[in-house]
Amino acid sequence: MTAEVLLLSLLLLFALNAPIAMAIGLAAVAAILVQGDFSLMMVVQRMYAGCDSFHLLAVPLFMFTGVLMEAGGISRRIIDLANALVGWLPGGLAAVTVVSAMFFAGISGSAAADTAAVGSILIPAMKRSGYDSDFAAAVQASGGSIGVVIPPSIPMILFGFLTGASIGRLFAAGILPGILMGISLIVVATIISKRRGYAATTAFSLDGVWKAFKRAVLALGAPLIILGGILFGIFTATESAAVAVVYALVVGMGIYRQIKIRDLFKLFREGAVTSAIVMFIISTASVFSWIAAMEDLPARLAGTLLSLTRHPAALLLLINLVLLIAGTFVETTAALILFVPMLVGLLPHLGIDMIQLGAVVVVNLAIGMLTPPMGICLIVSGSISRDSMGAVSKRVLPFLAILLLDLLLITFVSPLTLWPARWVAP
Repeated sequence: MTAEVLLLSLLLLFALNAPIAMAIGLAAVAAILVQGDFSLMMVVQRMYAGCDSFHLLAVPLFMFTGVLMEAGGISRRIIDLANALVGWLPGGLAAVTVVSAMFFAGISGSAAADTAAVGSILIPAMKRSGYDSDFAAAVQASGGSIGVVIPPSIPMILFGFLTGASIGRLFAAGILPGILMGISLIVVATIISKRRGYAATTAFSLDGVWKAFKRAVLALGAPLIILGGILFGIFTATESAAVAVVYALVVGMGIYRQIKIRDLFKLFREGAVTSAIVMFIISTASVFSWIAAMEDLPARLAGTLLSLTRHPAALLLLINLVLLIAGTFVETTAALILFVPMLVGLLPHLGIDMIQLGAVVVVNLAIGMLTPPMGICLIVSGSISRDSMGAVSKRVLPFLAILLLDLLLITFVSPLTLWPARWVAP
């Protein structure tokens, strides 16, 4: 009875369009009241325990790094470098949008932050250059979704926290899938742009690339520090996040001089607010997961899937389908906490490594960021371009199609994820 109340309350609150954290938390409270063996004080205790983790400290630190890098003048330099690299393609600004999102993905670990930071510059630029507004938003949303795949990745931190998997290896496992997704999106954007007659923005020049690289080299230092430090075992993911914050402050205040002392309070507040939203979801979802575990819900759901098929390939396809649907309706953080325990129970039947499973889960949820009604990248891009979600959703379909093909490769071609991860110490 308790499990049924938990799930039905959650679905009802989602249908009523309640905020994600409130929906999860209130569903957990309803289940506790029906169960009757625990005080509501357990809700507060479990919320605190759910956030009391050294690994989770990386979440606000990486998000704050993104805030500092944006305020410190990093975005413009990264976009200039991307323009020098791919601006010569048909529809050069569309390709620049994707490459810029890939670079920025190596800084913040948040798809929404990447979409907002790059989109606020490039969506207006594409509109001024004659691109259809909804197409510009669709390109930006698609590129922004890579933000949770290329490390650092906040969803991968959460997956590691929930499963005990090495966060460093999970980060490494996202490198090649992120690059694959980026190249695929550029190909689709270029084909569409050529058909519509969108022009290149610049001629290719090695000298231009070198000049843009020199201007952006300090901007690229943060992802190099994050990845290099983790891959070479110099520091953990959480420590790398702290180092990245210091680096962003030094570059933004001391070198580029874009951040003033008077700006710090505003930036700290912005970082705190955005981090608090994620941490509040984590805290309420931890209560939900605790009740679900007591009711053996993950094992029951896993048993349901196993009753349909026990073939590893079929199971993986079924899991992808479940996660794609979940990503459409459930926020990424909540989806991880709700579904990962079930997937871990299925791992012996899947024939894949935990690290590869982490990459598959995160890519699924990244694609979910492009599907309404919970597609956060669609929402952010549409708000910048001032287009409806319906209009942007139609334009994003070709990009969704190629990302689904990428997902199949990532699911069934294990070297894409495991080869980079093997070089990272456990």
